[in-house]
Amino acid sequence: MSRVQPEAQVPPGRPSPSMTDDERAAVAEGIELPVYRDRWKTLLVLCLALATVMLANTSLGVALPVLSVDLGATTSQQQWFNNAFTLVFAGLLFTASAMADRYGRKAMLQAGLVVFGLGSAYVWLFTDSSTELIAARAVLGVGAAMVMPVTLSILTSVFPRHQRTRAVAVWAAVSGAGTALGPVISGVLLEFYSWQSVFVINIPVVIVGVALGVRFVPGHRLVAAGAGEGGHGGIDPGGAVLSTLGIGTVVYALIQAEHNGWASPTTLGLLAAGLVLVAVFVLWERRVKDPMLDMTLFRDKAFSASALSLTLVFFALIGVFFSLSLTLQLVFGYSPLMASVAMLPVSVMMVLVSPQVARVVARFGPRTTVVSGMGLAALGMGILGTLTVDAGYWHLLFGLATVSLGIALTMPPATDMLMSKVPRERAGMGSATNDVTREIGASLGIAVLGSVLGSTYGSRLSESLTGFPEDVRETATNSLVGGLGVAQSLGEEGTGLLREVMESWMDGVRVAHLAATVLILIAAVVAWAWLPRVAEDMRRNVAAAGSGAEDATSSTAETAESGGGQPEVSAVANGPGGAEDGRAPAGSDAGE
Repeated sequence: MSRVQPEAQVPPGRPSPSMTDDERAAVAEGIELPVYRDRWKTLLVLCLALATVMLANTSLGVALPVLSVDLGATTSQQQWFNNAFTLVFAGLLFTASAMADRYGRKAMLQAGLVVFGLGSAYVWLFTDSSTELIAARAVLGVGAAMVMPVTLSILTSVFPRHQRTRAVAVWAAVSGAGTALGPVISGVLLEFYSWQSVFVINIPVVIVGVALGVRFVPGHRLVAAGAGEGGHGGIDPGGAVLSTLGIGTVVYALIQAEHNGWASPTTLGLLAAGLVLVAVFVLWERRVKDPMLDMTLFRDKAFSASALSLTLVFFALIGVFFSLSLTLQLVFGYSPLMASVAMLPVSVMMVLVSPQVARVVARFGPRTTVVSGMGLAALGMGILGTLTVDAGYWHLLFGLATVSLGIALTMPPATDMLMSKVPRERAGMGSATNDVTREIGASLGIAVLGSVLGSTYGSRLSESLTGFPEDVRETATNSLVGGLGVAQSLGEEGTGLLREVMESWMDGVRVAHLAATVLILIAAVVAWAWLPRVAEDMRRNVAAAGSGAEDATSSTAETAESGGGQPEVSAVANGPGGAEDGRAPAGSDAGE
């Protein structure tokens, strides 16, 4: 009792002799003692909020066949059930993050969860048309844009630098596992309940998240000045409008490219308009006094390499995985639920491996870890690219396990490196950058690799359709469903064509996987060239933290190859209580 009371009131940057080494290091970085002691409980709440968003983002796909019947949804409307969420989410990320940095991340998190819960309740109680569901999904996108980036920025405010890799690894595991578990949970619910249950399940999770957030997520009174809870960053109206319109237009163009065609005037016009708006946004941010996105961050090779690596990895992974469920169901004959369960190894591998990544980073450094992870992901893509119509599940499992192992090794250190380059008071800006890179990469991957798959499939199948009427050829080559329908309509005579349809599809899958493999290897080369190695003192700190004997050291020196081999002071150290003159902060090796 005599120890706790004085420590809780120690000013940031002035540790008490009675604190533990880790507590002194946290206080020296500007993290107040009550916040530090509740950090793992805070992370639990953040992961709960993150899981809610990730599950909702991917869970609706399994319900589309049911929705097409119950709501009479057209193919276009079914696509917009997902696209409405993605478009609004990507467009509002920077604006929501800037507002959170300025007015408070806890308030933004709580408000976002409430919006998410209200949108889900509306679908449950009132929605009975496709138009209403599309509008509700857009509302959920607003809530997701408010929630997802602040989960990462709050994390950086409550964990000291030497423990952050482990915390980010847990965050990344929840993000990846939530994405893969969404279709599984949705499939289970649809086996027993109506499609509304996919939205109803969000409501109790939101209620629990809001209640726990009140207690365990720190507000501005408990976070030290400059540590990132309110009062920092600017509300840049011009930048907010330009970023929303620019990113939204680019994403919309990518979404519609599959239907309009890549060379169509509509697609090219939308892409040109979106890129012009993004360029104007960049010029605006370089000149405005208080920018929403500090463009000078991209001069840092580690920041740029991390962002580019995440973009290319998500380009390849999401671009390939979006077709995997279709392949499992229509080629391999899986049910929707079994197709979802078949992809569970992605979640399992990430949950098992991600929490251990901190030790790998401590031993080998972030550059080697990221590049090795990308190499494994590329290898897994190559394995999946050898799938045939007659392949067994073990073939698929080996490829999925290898890819997910690579993802688990890549995401945490790349995300941590990106966030470490952003001042803590502007962590929302870094988190939004992280999220935008993923969304742009995913949208590009679905559009580009989907086109590669579709064009390869159509080209190969057209060779087997000589003599068929033009309308039949068009139906068969436009989609896998169309090809299977044409073959099945021929009865016994269509057996050979049915095989050709599936073989043609798998040819497209192989080409798409090959393209994804090349992209991941390009990202690995960029990461190896630009990501820095970590100095030995940082390795000792993280290794001690990963083994449970958490050392007090929190060195901020990194070997920045872009700086001619000179030690680089971490952006975190330059925050409150950090070493602005380049000296190691309290609790580092220099202080031992």
